[in-house]
Amino acid sequence: MTAIHAAQALLPQGWASDVTVSLGPDGRISAVTPDSAAPADAVRVGVLLPAPANTHSHAFQRAMAGLTERRGQGSDSFWTWRTLMYRFVDVITPEQLQAIAAFVQMEMLEAGFGASVEFHYLHHTPDGTPHDDIAEMSARIAAAAGQSGIGLTLLPVMYQYGGCDRRPLAGGQLRFGNDLDRLERLVDGARRALSALPDARLGVAPHSLRAVAAQDFAALAALTDGPIHLHLAEQQPEVDEVLAAYGARPVEWALANLDLSPRWCPIHITQMLPHETEALAATGAVAGLCPLTEASLGDGIFDGVRWLGAGGAISVGSDSNIRISLAEELRQLETSQRLRDHSRAALATPELSTGRRMFQAVAEGGAQAAGRDSGAIRPGALGDLLALDMSHPDLDGLAGDTILDSFAMAGGSDMVGEVWSGGRHVVRDGRHVRRHEIEAAYRTAVRGLRAAA
Repeated sequence: MTAIHAAQALLPQGWASDVTVSLGPDGRISAVTPDSAAPADAVRVGVLLPAPANTHSHAFQRAMAGLTERRGQGSDSFWTWRTLMYRFVDVITPEQLQAIAAFVQMEMLEAGFGASVEFHYLHHTPDGTPHDDIAEMSARIAAAAGQSGIGLTLLPVMYQYGGCDRRPLAGGQLRFGNDLDRLERLVDGARRALSALPDARLGVAPHSLRAVAAQDFAALAALTDGPIHLHLAEQQPEVDEVLAAYGARPVEWALANLDLSPRWCPIHITQMLPHETEALAATGAVAGLCPLTEASLGDGIFDGVRWLGAGGAISVGSDSNIRISLAEELRQLETSQRLRDHSRAALATPELSTGRRMFQAVAEGGAQAAGRDSGAIRPGALGDLLALDMSHPDLDGLAGDTILDSFAMAGGSDMVGEVWSGGRHVVRDGRHVRRHEIEAAYRTAVRGLRAAA
């Protein structure tokens, strides 16, 4: 039994003082006791929070950070960035993927995330031939989670076509390709790989409306009982392509043709009309937002004010992983609303401050998107916990919601003190317990990868 004693803790009912949280051997919270004395063997922290899940990651793209910022002749966009991404896809080995994924997961934990949702589409050899074990690359993501200790939700991706016209995959896309039968075998292999992890979850991800046949969505949803994630309405050219092919905008088509529910997580949804925003929020699906990557790729601004006003659930992820920071994702989400609307405290309410509303929303929504029994400090929940370092000069002496405001709007990963994932104490004094070996393997992998690409 592990005990944590917090001077302040954010519980489902609000802030509480002198809280003892007990973690059982199964990694779940066995008891939460406010107004208690600290047990002699307790880990003592200043403030304890539920650690949100990072709900959208393409781990391999971490190796590209900072390498795609030059401009050729003419305009530059998501689509030119994607061409550069394929160069890396062509050369990544299974060993390199594992090293990169472990490093990404370590950085997520050090940033305050308690779990990772990997939207995993790098499946096969460079020419599209499956590995001897069709789930080899999924097993590498699972092995990385075993090294980092992060709670993992793995989403094997269905990627059939190069566009709505069902053109064949080519070039870098060949490693992504599966039909339904092959994806079913891959999902079975991924399930076996995840069996070694005590709290892993398995879902599935139709890549996008451009890449998956409309009639295959129901069969995909039946492959697991876990979450279903889908890139949706990210770029205006995507909206135009879907509209031309299906006679409806992406969100309109999804609302009319998919069995949307809280199990679903549409990713990005930066290109929505007001009526689409309100209708999609009402389905209970949780928005998977990646504000730093959406800004980097020029996707657009998610309508967070309207979505939350309609009762929608949200989560955040680091997507391309060029920068992994829970605080900065929250800050970008809020400040983008302010820039668009010429306002301040855009996502706050009269009852909840900016930081409190966003943090609580992504903790709850992240658990939903990950299919993970976490997101709150309560008995029975998985022990995904985050302790901020209250000795930080910008946190010293603060209490309640102001702590979360300072973290989200003025802070960063240097405010993270301790992190537990599924009860595993993986970050101590701001540093991952296996940082040295994980970082060394990452350096070796990226050095070889950049030379080959």
